[in-house]
Amino acid sequence: MSRIGKKPITLAKATVEVSGNTVKVKGPKGELSQDIRDEVSIEVLDGVLHVNRKNDSKQARALHGLYRSLLANMVEGVNNGFSKSLEMIGVGYKAALKGTSLVLNVGYSHPVEIEAPPGIVLETEGPTRIHVKGIDKGEVGNVAAKIRAVRKPEPYKGKGIRYVGEVVRRKAGKSGKK
Repeated sequence: MSRIGKKPITLAKATVEVSGNTVKVKGPKGELSQDIRDEVSIEVLDGVLHVNRKNDSKQARALHGLYRSLLANMVEGVNNGFSKSLEMIGVGYKAALKGTSLVLNVGYSHPVEIEAPPGIVLETEGPTRIHVKGIDKGEVGNVAAKIRAVRKPEPYKGKGIRYVGEVVRRKAGKSGKK
């Protein structure tokens, strides 16, 4: 039995609606839906969500923990939401909001503009901090990774865009003439 898959999910303020192979989770922050495969079944008992597998095949065992994690993230997202924070390190690096899009000046000859997808909110805290917020954990992570990919932290001076708390391993520079 999957250790993750057999853990129950407490719904708190969320409601779950199962129709066929689609699970919809509604909460105070919004609504998310997920299609599930036939190898897994979902049941709601007394405000607790249980994920069960229908047989003991390798595929069903693999999907058991996956769908439990996805559904737990959906419940967490519609109740509290998710956020990722990034920081910019470098002389002249700055971020600004222009409507719903983020404009980054990170040492290129042109500013880089990133449009926020629906359901994602981009915020700036000062010129060097960026916050990505939303109810879908995967989408928040994808947008944060897309922003970080504009200028990844380089190993010699550590300049670039990094997650808050990320440790960048530094390399030694040139050693000089022997």
